[in-house]
Amino acid sequence: MSIIRYNPNDFTPTSFSSIMDKFFNDTVQRSGQGTFVPKVDVIESEKAFELHVEVPGMNKEDFNIEINDNYLTISGERKFSTEKKEKDFHTIETRYGSFSRSFTLPDTIDSGKINAKYNNGILELTIPKDEKKALKTTIKVN
Repeated sequence: MSIIRYNPNDFTPTSFSSIMDKFFNDTVQRSGQGTFVPKVDVIESEKAFELHVEVPGMNKEDFNIEINDNYLTISGERKFSTEKKEKDFHTIETRYGSFSRSFTLPDTIDSGKINAKYNNGILELTIPKDEKKALKTTIKVN
């Protein structure tokens, strides 16, 4: 297998699936002029929700996490550095630019105890549930 020079305009579809991937992934993101959408895993346990945001190559200072009403917004920017001018890139698949993801939070969370940590390219948010708000009530029918 030989390595060929990357050409962002060179696309030869091999299947219908690759055409759809190209349309929804590349075209939309390129038209966003320097934006990307990181992948997020949402996990729920008995005591908390967890969000795992895939954002490698960033520093913890690059993130902005805000809560407004019942919306949690995670935003940031991954910058592309071309300081090494002697390097000749053959392909660049990593997305650079700004991103923003918003999530609707349920009423049963304790927003004052949300914890965030960044480790190995994954931003992990732990959103604890408020036990007082999560109490269930059973109503019997007469």
